[in-house]
Amino acid sequence: MSDDTPLTLREVLDVLARLYPPESAQSWDRVGLVTGDPDQPVRRIHLAVDPTLAVVEEARELGADLLVTHHPLLLHGVHSVATTSAKGATVTGLVVGDVALYVAHTNADVAADGVCEALAGACGLGHTEPLTRSEGQPMGRVGDLPEVLSLRRFVQDLAVHLRPTAGGVRVAGPPDAPVRRVAVLGGAGDDLFDAAREAGADVYVTADLRHHPVLEAREEARGGVPYLVDAGHWASEQVWLARADRALRAGLGDDVTRVETHISTVRTDPWTFVVGADGGGTP
Repeated sequence: MSDDTPLTLREVLDVLARLYPPESAQSWDRVGLVTGDPDQPVRRIHLAVDPTLAVVEEARELGADLLVTHHPLLLHGVHSVATTSAKGATVTGLVVGDVALYVAHTNADVAADGVCEALAGACGLGHTEPLTRSEGQPMGRVGDLPEVLSLRRFVQDLAVHLRPTAGGVRVAGPPDAPVRRVAVLGGAGDDLFDAAREAGADVYVTADLRHHPVLEAREEARGGVPYLVDAGHWASEQVWLARADRALRAGLGDDVTRVETHISTVRTDPWTFVVGADGGGTP
């Protein structure tokens, strides 16, 4: 087979399945191939967090044959894919553009070099352990920083490694408090406050933190640890894309010369601006 012969989607799917085994996804999740023919050729692969209309358009403009996203397009049941709905228009855009869609969601969260490890790396952690387990799979990570940092310095260092968003990074805790042990979970994680506390974390980095759960967690901590950091859902998971790109290219081995890979530049964080934020953290 000559080097200019394109890979088939099936061959790429085999690599993705090894990297992010579908059976490691949570039982409620919907991962794997959403659109596409396993026998279609793949020359360009596009990676993104969300399969939005803008991301699909970006993939089509790049001439991508395969779009790999973290979040599912069809997590919940739909009864129509007419273009009168956004999801229908997205499916139509994929099919008309001959772009296959593959989803690696919670199976990418738990992977050895997946979303949570990428977020742990952005936090400056080296060796990590699972924060907890769910359905037999490791959820989140916990580890120690090389040195003690103030909470503010820790978050400032983290922000350097995250793509900026309108909402920035929210923090619950004293700016000068010392932190070293860090727990992380990419995406929504306000159901693992107890796990972060039991792991002895000084700070817990996750996203989608809501008023009442955070208020109750801080009350239970009596002002102490774990402090809480809301890094934003998209930003906390976008850091995985570069790792996914490297892992996919490594997994393809010698066949990597037969494909191009691209990482989406579309910011799918839904917030566009804020007004009246207190940047100084006034109590």
